[in-house]
Amino acid sequence: MLQFFYDGGLVMWLLLAASVLSLTFICERSWALRRRRVIPEALEGGVEYCRTEQDVRRLRTRCEQKASPAGRLLLTIIECRGWEKSAATDTLQTRARQEVMKLEKGLVMIEVIVGVAPLLGLVGTLHGLIKLFGSFGGLVTGDNSELAVGISIALNTTLTGLLIAIPSLIAWSYFSRKVEALAVELEALCDDFLQRFYVNGNQFADPEATGSDRS
Repeated sequence: MLQFFYDGGLVMWLLLAASVLSLTFICERSWALRRRRVIPEALEGGVEYCRTEQDVRRLRTRCEQKASPAGRLLLTIIECRGWEKSAATDTLQTRARQEVMKLEKGLVMIEVIVGVAPLLGLVGTLHGLIKLFGSFGGLVTGDNSELAVGISIALNTTLTGLLIAIPSLIAWSYFSRKVEALAVELEALCDDFLQRFYVNGNQFADPEATGSDRS
């Protein structure tokens, strides 16, 4: 195995580093983008049954205990109670964009590896072929099998680059769609919770009053 990397030269070691980096971010995003880490069930249920001021305080405690994107956004809504609805919505949208950016953290690096790995492989192949054909005159007078072996070694970097890029592309596409789906769920959850504090457009509603009205 080590000989395989030695034959590929510096480019092969760069590809190895890219593969390790890609795998690291894939594992990290797999852990971070689990739904229960983004939208804990306890918070989702807390929003559904939030009717009184006591329920709001209980939900706030849960949000503080369970650090998550959903928890931070719900805390933002709680802190904005009493504001004009337009101001509260603008603040919530700003925080939501920040949370989505955190969810996308690492995806940029995977995307870069998707583009760079095949190019690195191609560079390695071209470099190997240039060296090989530089000594082509000596090879034709000797054993031509050495020429075939040299070309095979040179193509190894291209193959390695593709083998790194393809799984990385699949992971990047999957995580990108997952972030979009989680963002939609967060938006729906926050919108539902926000509506509980406002009646008739921008008029602030006391949870105690709305709770009694709904009951």
